[in-house]
Amino acid sequence: QVQQNVERLFTRFVEEGKATVRLREPAVDLCLSKANVINLKTFLSAMRLAHQGNDTGVLPLSPLVPAKNSDVEKPKTKMIITSRRDYPLTKSFPFSLEHLQTSYCKLARIDTRVLCLKKLRKLDLSHNHIKQLPATLGDLVCLQELDLHDNHLEAFSGALCSSGLQKSLQFLDLSQNQIQALPIEFCQLRGLVQLRLDDNALLRLPCRIGQLSRLRFLSAARNKLPFLPSDFRKLSLENLDLFGNPFEQPNPLVPNIQLKIPLTLLECAARATVNHRIPYGHHLLPSHLCKDLEVAKTCRCGSACLSSFIQITVTMNLHHVAHTVVLVDNMGGTEAPILCYFCSLDCYSQFLDRHLQSNG
Repeated sequence: QVQQNVERLFTRFVEEGKATVRLREPAVDLCLSKANVINLKTFLSAMRLAHQGNDTGVLPLSPLVPAKNSDVEKPKTKMIITSRRDYPLTKSFPFSLEHLQTSYCKLARIDTRVLCLKKLRKLDLSHNHIKQLPATLGDLVCLQELDLHDNHLEAFSGALCSSGLQKSLQFLDLSQNQIQALPIEFCQLRGLVQLRLDDNALLRLPCRIGQLSRLRFLSAARNKLPFLPSDFRKLSLENLDLFGNPFEQPNPLVPNIQLKIPLTLLECAARATVNHRIPYGHHLLPSHLCKDLEVAKTCRCGSACLSSFIQITVTMNLHHVAHTVVLVDNMGGTEAPILCYFCSLDCYSQFLDRHLQSNG
């Protein structure tokens, strides 16, 4: 189908027997090369007329000769560029690409031409100077692997976490950047299997990290993590690396008391909403209340607490959540501090009694 289906004709090198016809449906580029210049011009004229719905019978088209297999160029699915010199500045990337690597190209941002490659499954932008990720990166709905290793990123936006990447993204490498925190929405990337966060400036991991149920490989070595979120207990990993973080020494006897007695009406309502799984949404509550409910803390007794709680850190052996654990420190340890919450003085007292009894 040609009528109203030609998006653009590229004829800059027609005198060399080269041209490209970009179709809308299917979204492909037809690359013509080594063609007879006169025949090529006639063919392009016919394409223009057919696209406009005009009669092509007035043109002297040459008879079609079946092309040999050796003459047909297969759609390009992989392109690897590892230097600034080889980076294409004047011509487009093939729309058929499924794997694109542009490393060591000194890119300060992601090329908008890359964001049009809807078939991309693997995108490697490592070893560049990228500072920010465009929201349109989430439009690459087939993207399974994204490598942003060794860039200048300071954040990973929540908009990307709420995009089509939720279902498709399986491998994400954000190591060697300048990220201090990941957004609450990060844990919506439920398809993640492998996540690398090494050599950043992370002060905490996402509080709902336990929602990443498919995650099997997690590496967050050489960051600034003082402790792990309580939700970390829900992970089921094959390999875990947290080496080189300045973990604090847990002390259950020194609690951080944020408990407000009596509880505010807001706290009571929030606890009831979470405990009884009462449906809520932006159509019922202000957006900031919805976000607070989404990150409600869970007491050891199973009840929820919002802004009124007692917080401590306790020791967790990382083998409880991972089959293989890289040593946390040079002393051979595989334990790390993890946050623990209590909804009341009664719950904290019961924990404290058990803790003191177990420690003699």
